[in-house]
Amino acid sequence: METTQRHIIDEEVQWDKTKTIVSKTDVYGTILYANDVFSNTCEYSTIELVGEPHNIIRHPDMPKVAFKVLWDALKKGENFHAIVKNLTRTGRYYWVITDFTIDKDEEGKIVGYTARRKAVPNGVVKKIEPIYKTLLDIEKLKGEKASEMYFDAYLKEEVGKTYNEFVVDLFNEELSKEEAEKIKNETNPLKKGLNWFFFGETNPT
Repeated sequence: METTQRHIIDEEVQWDKTKTIVSKTDVYGTILYANDVFSNTCEYSTIELVGEPHNIIRHPDMPKVAFKVLWDALKKGENFHAIVKNLTRTGRYYWVITDFTIDKDEEGKIVGYTARRKAVPNGVVKKIEPIYKTLLDIEKLKGEKASEMYFDAYLKEEVGKTYNEFVVDLFNEELSKEEAEKIKNETNPLKKGLNWFFFGETNPT
């Protein structure tokens, strides 16, 4: 599909944040399936999305190192979570947390990936956005390798966690704050966590 350079608009697209965006790709990141929530949110039709590289929705505010960490984990067959700012067809944005699962054939070979995306609490965006901006600034000035080295050092020295652990803990912390506000009058609040967030209450946490 031919695409033109999109004019970036600093405006969040309106979408149903109670819904889950779902897509499937092959091992190269080519979109094989997109649900209606995905299509409606990114403002492309499903027909337009299928067969395209997933980076069709990559926002220029996202540092490349974030995707490198993601792909390095997926290629190893590791489940992964990422917080991503995506770009719509009209140049707007939406923030999501993505839960990746590995799709394998009968012989255990990785054949693709399934991603489920949900809206993130504003508190998550406020904490992750400055980190991404720093990484992007380093990337533009010093190159991708310098950005990668800084990110690795940042996670070790200031966070003490892997990126995946950092994302999960940050998300759960902010989600817990929102849940606490909603259920602060209850005597026995249920801590639901990420698994419930993506798959529903019937799944174990």
